[in-house]
Amino acid sequence: MTTARTFESIVIIFNPNSTGDAPTLAEQLRTELGELLPYAAEIRLQPTAHAGHAVELARDAARTGRDVLVVSVSGDGGYNEVVNGVMQAANPHAVCAVLAAGNANDHSRIIATQPLERAIAAGAVRKIDLLRIIKGATADAPAEYAHSYIGFGLTPVMAIDLEKGSKGALKEMFSVMRTFSKFKPFEIRPTEGKRQKFDSLVFANIAEMAKYATLSEADNQISDGKFEVVIFPHRSKFQILLTALRAATQGLGHQPSVSSYAFTTLKPIPYQIDGEVKSVEAHTRVTIESAPAALATLG
Repeated sequence: MTTARTFESIVIIFNPNSTGDAPTLAEQLRTELGELLPYAAEIRLQPTAHAGHAVELARDAARTGRDVLVVSVSGDGGYNEVVNGVMQAANPHAVCAVLAAGNANDHSRIIATQPLERAIAAGAVRKIDLLRIIKGATADAPAEYAHSYIGFGLTPVMAIDLEKGSKGALKEMFSVMRTFSKFKPFEIRPTEGKRQKFDSLVFANIAEMAKYATLSEADNQISDGKFEVVIFPHRSKFQILLTALRAATQGLGHQPSVSSYAFTTLKPIPYQIDGEVKSVEAHTRVTIESAPAALATLG
């Protein structure tokens, strides 16, 4: 469902050192909005100064007023920071959007329905789900949000390696092989279960990763209050490779949908959240849950 909105303030956040020409795209967006908007709005460019700065800038911008739009001119990782900043602001009227720049733009590519500048001018705001990862079992356990996916193991590593690599099927295959040769499985203890060994465990809010890896055939998974769980139990390397290549070529087909998934780590485990690499300590309760209609967005 979309609603028409106007904005008193529009803050455009970008990395001035972006490889995707974010400064130029940000300036172009400001110019286009100045020409397209049928009302007066303060439109401000806000460059980042260091890693993680976009979280602070987005949080501060979302707290400035009721009708504020925060735009990230970035790839998926930069947008993840902006989304988390907006969520930290706890302003239910703030709106967040992304203009694709940089290497990975899966979120924008999958959910966009029209050019961003037109959507802003039309005020076409809609609500979408987010993923929330909680690390710990206490009420004050730290949490963060993902707009697209959270992954442990081979599949997210492979997807990011493909995105950083070259274009073309043959070079993509070499990227898969290179990652595959260095990969080791990991063990966790799912809720009310015995310890299990996995090659990959991905929680997906969109159906595709890194342009080529199709994780699921689910429809409308960005706003159904659920997410897909893509599981690769530990198997032989030959079977792992066949599954990974299938994800990069024809897709993995239907995957189960859930609203939450919990497990306990046995060792420190790295994970990827919208392409950014982070880690969780050993013996930590990890909960992945859907945050239904948590983000107001457009585009």
